[in-house]
Amino acid sequence: MASVSAVNSSNAFSFAASSAETAAARTPQKALGQNDFLKLLAVQFQVQDPMKPMEDTAFIAQMAQFSSLEQSSTMAKELAIVRADQQREVANSYLGHRVTVDDGKGGVVSGDVTSIDVSGAAPLLKVGDKSFSLSAVLRVEPGRLNTPAALPVTAGGA
Repeated sequence: MASVSAVNSSNAFSFAASSAETAAARTPQKALGQNDFLKLLAVQFQVQDPMKPMEDTAFIAQMAQFSSLEQSSTMAKELAIVRADQQREVANSYLGHRVTVDDGKGGVVSGDVTSIDVSGAAPLLKVGDKSFSLSAVLRVEPGRLNTPAALPVTAGGA
């Protein structure tokens, strides 16, 4: 049988101090990861009643839930990457086109898209000397077509 030590004020104070230091040193996380799940599972096995072990169906259900959560998390990350790629492609398709954008102050600005800035979280269209997000675009028109001069046709091949 385990021994129980007496609790006195110095023991209680040292426990409270160490608990406060541990709480201050911890950084909160937004989501539990795979390692956290495995730690919880190990603790669950340690504290379970040996006469009433966890049912295998409950264990399988927990593993399935964790697997589903892990897949959802991975899918969300991959969808964010796909969305960012799609936004860059849309922004590139506006290059050289004339756009009308909301200036965010109740007015509109029209002009040719001269460049795309992809250095931030979302691409920005450069119209004149200002940058605008894709969500500010109200209208897109064909830009001035800069077609290369026709190459002369030579007879007999190269």
